Order: sequence, then C-alpha cells, then structure tokens
Amino acid sequence: MWHDNILGAIGNTPLVRINNVVEGLPCTVLGKVEFFNPGGSVKDRIGVTLIERAEKEGKIEPGGTIIEGTSGNTGAGLAIAAIAKGYKCIFTTTDKQSQEKVDVLRALGAEVLVCPTNVEPDDPRSYYSVARRLAEEIPNSVYLNQYDNSANPKAHVETTGPELWKQTEGRITHFIAGAGTGGTISGTSRYLKDQNEDIQVVGVDPMGSVFYKYFHEGVFDEDEIYPYFTEGVGEDILPENMDFDAVDDFVQVDDKSSMQMTRRLAREEGLFVGQSCGMAMAGAIQWLNDHSAELSEDDVVVVLLPDSGFRYLSKTYNDEWMKNHGFLESRPEVTADEVVKARKAPRTVISAAPDDTIGDVIERMTEQSISQVPVVDGDDVVGSVTESRILNRLVESPSARDEPVRTIMGDPFPVVPASLHLNHLTSYLEGDTGAVLVERDTGYTVVTKSDLISALARMGRNGNGSS
Repeated sequence: MWHDNILGAIGNTPLVRINNVVEGLPCTVLGKVEFFNPGGSVKDRIGVTLIERAEKEGKIEPGGTIIEGTSGNTGAGLAIAAIAKGYKCIFTTTDKQSQEKVDVLRALGAEVLVCPTNVEPDDPRSYYSVARRLAEEIPNSVYLNQYDNSANPKAHVETTGPELWKQTEGRITHFIAGAGTGGTISGTSRYLKDQNEDIQVVGVDPMGSVFYKYFHEGVFDEDEIYPYFTEGVGEDILPENMDFDAVDDFVQVDDKSSMQMTRRLAREEGLFVGQSCGMAMAGAIQWLNDHSAELSEDDVVVVLLPDSGFRYLSKTYNDEWMKNHGFLESRPEVTADEVVKARKAPRTVISAAPDDTIGDVIERMTEQSISQVPVVDGDDVVGSVTESRILNRLVESPSARDEPVRTIMGDPFPVVPASLHLNHLTSYLEGDTGAVLVERDTGYTVVTKSDLISALARMGRNGNGSS
C-alpha cells in the first residue's frame, strides 16, 4: 500500500514511554513524538487543514500564493502541503529562529522574509504585520493566520485527540503540552474532554510569554513580555485559538530548564527533539512533582513533543551556544544588577535630549569614550543614538552637525529591571541596539555587550563562575 502524495504520511505518530528523566514519578509518562511527521513537526497536521479551509472558502485559486507568519514548523507543514497542491509560499519569521528552520523552508521552495523579534505585534516591521501586508499586495494570495484560524484547532480535534485516545485505549488521564497559537492544546483537549471530562490538560509556557499570568489572573500584562530563547512556543498576543477554558492549569518554565531537558531527552531517552519538547517535558515534570500525592500507577500522562532536534543543531545542541547563554554552566544566576556592580568603576549615564545638536552629542560621546547614548525627553526615554547612525548621516551631509539629534535617533534602548537574569539579558543584547537601560533604585544605567563580557570574566576570576 502506498500514499498518493506525502500528505498521506501525516499523523499516527508513535507514543513512546519516558523512563529515565521521570524516574520517581508513580505514573506512566508517554511522549507523543511528532517529529515522525514528514515535515518533522506537529505543525504538519494543520498545514493541509488551513489550506483546504482557504480553498473551500474561495480565498485562493490554483497557482496562488500561501502567506503565513511562522516560527518555522508551520511553514514547513504548509510548504509540503503547497507542493502537493500546486501553490507558492511566502513566509515571514523572526530573527530569533534558528538558521536551520529558515534553511528548511527555503529548501522546500518557499520565499522567507526575516523580521525583527523585539517589536510590538502591531509594528509594521513585525512578522505578523508583514504577512498581512503581503497578502493585501499580492494577487491570488491568502494569509492563513494560524493564530486566529479555527481550522488550526480543528485539525487536532480530528487527528491528535483521536490518536491519543486510541493509542492509550482510553486510559489517558493527563495531557500536557506547550502553547503558541493555542491550536494544538485547545483542539486536542476538546476531543479528549468530550471522551472523558476528567482528563486533566496542563499548558506549559516559557517565561517571557503572556499565557501563564493570563490563565491564572485574567490579566494581559505587557510587563510579563520579554525576549526568551525557546522557539515556537509562548506568545506576546492572545490568539483566538488559545482556548483557556479547555486547559485546567498552566505552569511556567525558564529557558535554561528547557534547554537542559531537551539535551537530557536526547542523551537519556534517545529522543532527538527540539527546544519546545524540552520545555514541555520540564513543565510536565514540574507539575507532576507538585501533584504527586494525587497520582497513582494507573495514571497515564501524555506529553506532546512537537519537533525534531535537527532544527536546533546550531543552538541547543551546540556547546558554545549553550555556554555563551549560561545554559551549561553551574554558576549561580547572574542578574543585570550584578553586571552593573561588577564594573571596575561606577558609570554616569550620558544622555542626549531630542533637540541637542549632533555636534554636541559627538563631543559628549568622544569625551566619555562611548559609542551610543539614550535620548531622553524629561523623564521619558524616547530614542537612542549610535556612532553608526551619526557616521551615516555625516557621510550624507558633513554639515549635519548642526541638526537636532531627533532627526537621526533610533528606537529607544530596551528598559529592563535590575533583577533580569543573564539569559534574558543576553537576548536583549543580541538585538540591533546592543545596549539596554537597567532600571535601578538610583536611576538608569546603560549596559552593553562589552559590559556583560567584562562582568562575566571578572566573576569567573573571583570564583563566582562555573567550575
């Protein structure tokens, strides 16, 4: 027997018992291993469904273009379906995603546009906004919008949920999964709870995402949003497909725990999986330990493992990347405040006002031997100026020294709390600005990449680093 095309190979992925990383738990823990899908992830399941919904509603005609914002996996699922159905694909993604994911999409014939991560969702540069704009500009194209398109959870009501019920012979008692668009956890939960309303569904959220606090407090807190490294999970928006009523609890996991568990699954279970898989398993173990008194040997827990480790070879499975972000060392958590304190000497924040001239700022930066300054208007940080912006303007017009700084200033440096941990601090510093403003009791202070490197080196010499 054979399939007519690759789409027939989607689904019916195996359940694998987890043994070593869950040692001590009284229940049976199973991993739903989604990298067995042809595109390597759980998102293959929604690729066909999203496209077929668009066809049914007349939103795309033969030879048209599929447009979607993706962290990589949905794009691969859509690209495979598009190949089988004769469509072109354009995907927007963020500069946070691994190069392997971008390479996979291009290998499948898609055009990929990489957009900045650290912008607001409604910013015209965001990958959401760029995808919407392209769909408006390109004839015979459709923006599928996996975040709000009900065909997303429908795919899991029709496939993932029934598979889990059948594979466990109806014995499943808990389903634990990460949440991004909300489609996987919401759709699977709906099916399972229709079979047995007592099944517990637990969502796992990365720190820096809004779901955890929204679930527990009903508050969309923008202060909870900050960059994190774990890809393809969590959100800075509330997608319509995230059905919080279908979830019984949410737990939160930091990047370090996610990355280390990802590696443990590979080394101790033989499951070569991706970052969000490690996050889901770390969150599952955390929740199960917290509720161990309620568990028995009759409980069957399924943890959804969304994708393959091959898309993270340059990150999670690269020792240098892991070390550079503090995910391998055993050193104590380093905060932004400790980085500031580790400087050889205190530093006064040198700033500019929007109406200061470029010439004044050049002199200020030269005197202080600094390469970038925040632009402050009263108590508000309204922008930033860097050497490169000044240089580019002077090359265009040498007389620009008399122009106000507001004409060349860029986005403000991100403002972060003094308590921000190292792994999140480095994710800010990897952005275009290369600097942040740390908010301390004594006011703001600038921290740059060189500050961080010097601080970590000094901590290491003082015995506070890894052994």
